[in-house]
Amino acid sequence: MLTRKGRQNYYLKALLYGMGIAFLFFIPFIIFDNGYFLFYGDFNVQQVPFYQMCHDAVRSGNIGWSWTTDLGANFIGSYSFYLLGSPFFWLTIPFPSWMVPHLMGPLLILKFGCASLTGFLYLKRYVKNPDYAVIGGMLYAFSGFSVYNIFFNHFHEAIVFFPVMLWALDEYIYTRRRGIFAVTVFACCFVNYYFFVGQVVFTLIYGFTRLLTGNWKITLRDFLLIICEAVIGVLCAAVLLVPTILAVIQNPRVDNPPEGWNALLYDWNQRYVHILECFFFPPDIPARPNFTPKSEAKWASLGAWLPLFSMTGVIGFLRMHREHWLKKLLGILFLMAFIPILNSSFQLFNASYYARWFYMLTLMMSLATVISLERECIDWKSAIKWTTGITLGIALPIGLMVTTTQQDGQKVTSFGLEDYPTRFWTYVAISLLSLTLLTIIFKWYRRDKKLFIRRCMSGVALISVLYSLFFIALGKTQSDAAHRELIPYSLNGGKDIQLPDTKNCRIDVYDGMDNQAMYWQIPTIQAFHSIVPGSIMDFYPSIGVQRDVGSRPEAKYYGLRGLTSCRWLFDPVQSGKNFAGDEGEDTPAMPGWTFYAVQNGFNIYENDYYIPMGFSYDSYITRAEYEQVDKESRHLLLLKTLVLENDDVQKYAGILPHNDDFQSSEFTQSAYFEDCMNRKSEACSSFERDNSGFTAKITADKERLVFFSVPWEGGWSAQVNGKPAEIAKVNVGFMAVKVPAGESVIRFDYATPGLKLGAAISAGGAVLYLVFYLVTRAYDKRKPRKRKTYRIKYEELPAEEVRPAPEAPETTQ
Repeated sequence: MLTRKGRQNYYLKALLYGMGIAFLFFIPFIIFDNGYFLFYGDFNVQQVPFYQMCHDAVRSGNIGWSWTTDLGANFIGSYSFYLLGSPFFWLTIPFPSWMVPHLMGPLLILKFGCASLTGFLYLKRYVKNPDYAVIGGMLYAFSGFSVYNIFFNHFHEAIVFFPVMLWALDEYIYTRRRGIFAVTVFACCFVNYYFFVGQVVFTLIYGFTRLLTGNWKITLRDFLLIICEAVIGVLCAAVLLVPTILAVIQNPRVDNPPEGWNALLYDWNQRYVHILECFFFPPDIPARPNFTPKSEAKWASLGAWLPLFSMTGVIGFLRMHREHWLKKLLGILFLMAFIPILNSSFQLFNASYYARWFYMLTLMMSLATVISLERECIDWKSAIKWTTGITLGIALPIGLMVTTTQQDGQKVTSFGLEDYPTRFWTYVAISLLSLTLLTIIFKWYRRDKKLFIRRCMSGVALISVLYSLFFIALGKTQSDAAHRELIPYSLNGGKDIQLPDTKNCRIDVYDGMDNQAMYWQIPTIQAFHSIVPGSIMDFYPSIGVQRDVGSRPEAKYYGLRGLTSCRWLFDPVQSGKNFAGDEGEDTPAMPGWTFYAVQNGFNIYENDYYIPMGFSYDSYITRAEYEQVDKESRHLLLLKTLVLENDDVQKYAGILPHNDDFQSSEFTQSAYFEDCMNRKSEACSSFERDNSGFTAKITADKERLVFFSVPWEGGWSAQVNGKPAEIAKVNVGFMAVKVPAGESVIRFDYATPGLKLGAAISAGGAVLYLVFYLVTRAYDKRKPRKRKTYRIKYEELPAEEVRPAPEAPETTQ
């Protein structure tokens, strides 16, 4: 790792150390999983299939409407949060589809390495010895936040890019280097809009803290210029940002601000302990909080532990007698973590609890730690004692607290408040081992700095590998389906499925894995996806189906299968409930399905009352009348009569008669069968989807409204027999179009809303950037200013106040 001049290449060192450590704890699991890296939960059912499906969509040019996301979705709007802005995703494009799942592990290794590199890039300005910045980069890359979010693979892009934006801001302030900040703002905004919101908030706090403490000095002109750079950076990202905003604002989860006491205090008192302990212990695995089982923060990304050092460097730095801007910033950030409304500011004041901004906090904690390592005035012995005391102060009460419960009329006494004692004490052991090892390493703090640095690096690497191995292994114990089902039947792309048609209909998966059909890239009614059209979010609750982060309609809503042209049902052979009922019984979970075959590890059933995509009705009711019917019956009502929006009644009433008897409708299985056959008799003779939309053909006996169970969205346009046709929003979120009597060819085309506008804004932003760069550079050349080299000021305490490094613990022979 030497340059041509024989000097160390610290950038390469930071990158390779990060990749090397990640390789050590990923490779055992990649080998175990036959060349894949599989975890549990969201990683297996979202990250892996999303990457492969989007890879294939991009390569095939299908970037408008995604037919394999829920009932259908805006591809760019749905996947910009997950991967479309990620350079790591685009690295997969040259590879064939079958290799994409194999790349998940190597890409994570690369992400950890890049996080170590970018952390080093930011930190190196604040230390004399670049090796300390390498240590800081390692702490940042392998913090509890980073390891926790292996579960959420796409969070690592924010971890990688944020330090670069902060470095660019420093570079502007310290050297007035123009243009770089705009590029980094563009990169952070383009990579992930959700995390960019938090980064903007953090950067404002960071900048104003340094200005108000007098650490930074900047003229009004330079301040306005840096605002211009920020705006230009956002404009350049508009090609992805505008379509995304238009898609996201349809989601009701966006409008959920904290109010009243909930803005000041968390409802769940254990959450305060959870926040505190995440700084002193390795993170709990997602969905399984152990220290605080009732903190209601199962997926909050609560992790901020620094391997080897824990909070020692931060506590030592905060106890330093000198004033420092970072002290004030850390105080502000820790306060914000404990106050709901301030914590929510990092996600546009949404009341849902997440700590997904903690990677920025861990960067500041890493900075405090590396500054402390260079300042010999820091009382490390006291800092280690404080950290050990707090660690034990959290662990012992939780681990040993006596609890008395009543079981079968008798009092039963138990010890510990945690859910999983073995895991709990393993976390405690790793934390204490880390502090013990740090104490031993400090034996060389004054004797031999080079040896001390090498042992710090080794210690960070050792603890990072140790706790990451434990974390991943623990996560993999939460699911045993990888080798039984996921690898043989999902990652094979469904090659053993041989059915007459799976492209122009939908399938159902009974009590199976989330997003199972996405692995096979077959349209389905089941989905685990947070960002889908608002029409889907409106439709499902209207029939009594909960729709928050997933669409999982129960079998009791069997009418939904007919409405959405669901032809096949897949029932996993080796897991879950049996669709046909208990052994020896013939009580299928839904009526009207017949066993077809066993293929690809699934019992497959065919819908005897399947209705092809595109059909018409003989009557209508209004949306207001629809809402008068019991929710549990509406899935069957939608097969009897069309639901028109209240404002559209006059427009289409001449085509369909009003259903005056809808309230006395019969909602039985036999009526369901009859309704399905009636709708099938008025269905399209053909339906074919493609990258631009879909084409259908129908022969109508009279002028009719033809319904398609495709979610209504603003990007759709329609033609009937080559002439533009108006799209009606019907059945609470779907589309219909009017056709004349006789044969008709119906064509629907989809154009991503806001994409052209965003592209135009991005092009304009690029032009503005070029003009800005050339003008400011010319001005700076004409009027050169005296530039200073800014470095951290190393102010040591007087000699008599310098505190000794902690001694190594005595060992017995």
